[in-house]
Amino acid sequence: MPEQPTTQARLVLATRNAGKLRELRALLRGKVPGLDVDTQVVDAAAAGAPDVVESGTTFEENALLKARAVAEATGLPAVADDSGLAVDVLGGAPGIFSARWAGRHGDDSANLELLLNQLADIPENRRAAQFVCAAALAVPGGTEVVKRGELRGSLLTEPRGDGGFGYDPLLQPEGMDRSCAELSPEEKNAISHRARAFADLLPELIDVLR
Repeated sequence: MPEQPTTQARLVLATRNAGKLRELRALLRGKVPGLDVDTQVVDAAAAGAPDVVESGTTFEENALLKARAVAEATGLPAVADDSGLAVDVLGGAPGIFSARWAGRHGDDSANLELLLNQLADIPENRRAAQFVCAAALAVPGGTEVVKRGELRGSLLTEPRGDGGFGYDPLLQPEGMDRSCAELSPEEKNAISHRARAFADLLPELIDVLR
């Protein structure tokens, strides 16, 4: 039996990823008068929402598929993102397959190891890459909006840092000397692809949550 929706919930993030929920709560904290992000912004598990098959071929398609399905299932406004790493010399791969690049969804260590092996002979000046995020908002019977954010950088030759998740230990943002995993949550949230996408989505989120 799925969990019953949290009675106080006002917004559902279509994920079971605790890191993404923390980031969205941090981005919304203090932005919407009267919104208690810790109890009213919940994940898919707390809302009793089903898993959604990511059958799209772009970040934008997958984000909207998830947001729409969760909004329909819960009757609440839902936001979703699809994000990943796009490596220039790999033609934009791993892209939408980032989370399962090594074959098993969410195996960060295996994904990092495979990518490093694939880039082992690529020189420093050819290791450009970017994090990409598409963030979607779907309101039951109403608004659907998708925004995109990017964070350019270069890939290190070995993981650095213990923060973040996914490919954060490998990407060093342009103009910085640390990986995303070496940044504090506040530093990362200020520049991340997800922060940029959700910042563009924020006016619509505020309107919905008022």
